Amino acid sequence: MSEKRCYYEILEVTREAGADVIKKSYRKLAVKFHPDKNPGDHTAEDKFKELGEAYEALSDADKRAAYDRYGHAAFNGGGGRPSGGGFHDAADIFSQVFGGGFEEFFGGGGSRRGSGKQKGSDLRYDLEISLEEAARGVEKELEIERYVPCEPCGAKGTKGSGGIKACSTCGGRGVVARQAGIFIQQTTCPECRGAGETISDPCTSCKGDGRIQRDSRIKLRIPAGVDTGTRLRSSGNGDAGVRGGAAGDLYVFLHVRDHDVFERDDSDLFCSVPLPFSVAALGGELKVPSLDGQSSIKIPVGTQGGTVFRLREKGMPSLSSGRRGDLNVTVQVEVPTKLSSEQQEKLRAFSESIGEHNSPMQEGFFKKAKRFFDL
Repeated sequence: MSEKRCYYEILEVTREAGADVIKKSYRKLAVKFHPDKNPGDHTAEDKFKELGEAYEALSDADKRAAYDRYGHAAFNGGGGRPSGGGFHDAADIFSQVFGGGFEEFFGGGGSRRGSGKQKGSDLRYDLEISLEEAARGVEKELEIERYVPCEPCGAKGTKGSGGIKACSTCGGRGVVARQAGIFIQQTTCPECRGAGETISDPCTSCKGDGRIQRDSRIKLRIPAGVDTGTRLRSSGNGDAGVRGGAAGDLYVFLHVRDHDVFERDDSDLFCSVPLPFSVAALGGELKVPSLDGQSSIKIPVGTQGGTVFRLREKGMPSLSSGRRGDLNVTVQVEVPTKLSSEQQEKLRAFSESIGEHNSPMQEGFFKKAKRFFDL
């Protein structure tokens, strides 16, 4: 079992904080982590419960004094120390602090428990595209399995309206409470599955859910400049809601495949291109690949291997500004591996003719390393 966190740390206040500061911090954090604002997020739900427990302890003068003296042991009822009188449910604490009219924080409370209609789940789709597609932008058709509104019942879950009644198990709240030690825990009602309503004549197609699973095709426009890790949101293309509830969203996570020629760093591209020995020595023109087709680089006389040439605005477009990065081309001087006897003889004559004084890199190296070679 993990160690309980400090109540002051949970509420993000100091030990000297007054009651008003504690309440203000609780209100901000409780709205942030409220389950209605984070549907399906169990981490947020746990933090919400943790906030309720911390606030109840620190908002009560007697409980706070006991906590400051004994820590969490003040509420375990052991060692003759004060038990603190127990804690209430986190949702009850929230209601006490905000009152009954806190729907404003959640856009009118659209997906609250017991409303009958429930928002559909958000979905994730991982999509792989090529570097060229990422550079130019592309439209893709995605095939996903998701819940869609049931047509026979018009997403109501029943063909008539008389069969919809408040759930007798939860009284229409969508949740049921149970005692767990000193805590009262709320869980989704098993009878109505959180809808707060039951149907006596459910639709035969969707079994009262108001939605059915189907394979769907969704067109998605991918903008130019995306990269691996880019997340695109397709609003309303997640699961349809229960009994006409709002649909969730579809989140598409992009993965750009590694390219055979180019490496990418943000908006810049990098590649290495072989440079013939003769062109490196005599200068000339070198054809290099780019996303726009072939480009040309002017090679100066005596170009050395490892020289980098920058082609302005030949890289990737920026997703935010649309401005293109650069293409950085590193040339690697290509040394012939197969020479005829005649070619070898001519190369030896060439080497003897230039001597040591026409090789600046070699000359500079041996000057620095002279003491190692005892020259």
